[in-house]
Amino acid sequence: MNAAPLLSLQAVKKIICMAILTLVILDFFPVPATAAAINSANPTQKFEFWTLSMKPKFSNYFQQIVKTFESQHPDIEVEWVDFPWDILQLKLITAIAAGTPPALVNLNVPWAEEYARDGLIVPVDQMMLNRSRYTKVALEDLTFYGHIYGFPQYSNVNVVAYNADIFSEAGIKAPPVSLDEELSIAKQIYARTGKAGYAPTLGKMDSFFMQQGLVILRNGRAAFNSPQHVALVRKLAEAYQSGGLLKDKLFSEDSFPAVIDAYKGGRLGMMVSAPTAIKRIEVDAKDIYAVTRVAAAPLGPTGIADGGWMFHYAVPRGVNPQLYPAVASFADFLTNDENQLVFAKLAGVMPTTVNALASPYFMQVPDHAGAAEQAQPIAAASMKYSHSVYVVGLEDYDEMRRVLVKAVEAGITGKQDIKKALDEAVVIWNKKLGK
Repeated sequence: MNAAPLLSLQAVKKIICMAILTLVILDFFPVPATAAAINSANPTQKFEFWTLSMKPKFSNYFQQIVKTFESQHPDIEVEWVDFPWDILQLKLITAIAAGTPPALVNLNVPWAEEYARDGLIVPVDQMMLNRSRYTKVALEDLTFYGHIYGFPQYSNVNVVAYNADIFSEAGIKAPPVSLDEELSIAKQIYARTGKAGYAPTLGKMDSFFMQQGLVILRNGRAAFNSPQHVALVRKLAEAYQSGGLLKDKLFSEDSFPAVIDAYKGGRLGMMVSAPTAIKRIEVDAKDIYAVTRVAAAPLGPTGIADGGWMFHYAVPRGVNPQLYPAVASFADFLTNDENQLVFAKLAGVMPTTVNALASPYFMQVPDHAGAAEQAQPIAAASMKYSHSVYVVGLEDYDEMRRVLVKAVEAGITGKQDIKKALDEAVVIWNKKLGK
């Protein structure tokens, strides 16, 4: 196996900058010793774990987790800290630089890959007490440089919710099983009903390409202007020009509000989204919910299910190794079958353990079940194909994605030749990549 990576130059710069800032602050405002340190005068082991935007909705859940664990481990004291999405990374880098990191931190997979690359989190292979508990794909998502870098907690996967009345009016007999069928059905729906049929997530075009088996980078250079990439964008352009694609926020990174509004309003034939979206249809548009049917989302040539985006708990660099057994014990408890299942029910997400996914809650459909209940076993069965799909190793990911999306938008809407638009975006990417 490959060794864990050394700190990158960028990571070193981050840590140095944060360390200087932290020393200046501490000079004026001294703070007590880190919660992740062992108090030699007190045998109790204390540490923090950080979550991501879990308060206030899940406060009771996490407070009960801590209370139950501490009752079973009287020599361990755990403090739960929650940060909003937009500040957690800054807080984490600052804490690592100051030598006061939490013992566990809630991350998504792209963040974990970046931090593993920069040496800011440590492998947990030797800490993981029940590795076989987790699904194969969950562990694969967190394996970088030959090591596992986190304890899986939850993920999700998309299903196809479709309006049976619109399908019937358009003469469509069955839901799609491939992207080509999704586009064909979308065009047929518009031709016969005047309504859009499909709303792909083109604001995340990099992931869209990859799910269809088309690479973004090859040998460190942008490679999304191949004949195959051009052909796929051309298919999307044809569907767009025919009226088959929902145009509301089509190229936005967060198109979900527009998509669900269109589906609730009866203006969209198919909605590809997580099962939680169907629950919103049930609450907000009972008439549409009554005619909603559900199918598995097409896997595509990669065999990867659409919509996977896993969260987990990582161990930051700088945690006292003497705490590792206690941290491992808590991480094992936090992500066990029972606690993952409880959280999945509360949050409307999918667990990442084999036994929790096989729970009757997911796999047994009650009599006279509606679309939301029908979606549960379909999604649970698709979780074995669910991966977090993203481009590895990009320093300015969001900006580079915007360049790609802008090029795809120009090609699909007819503002620019597709090949030329992709070629120009590739040039910009390669300049940023130093190629």
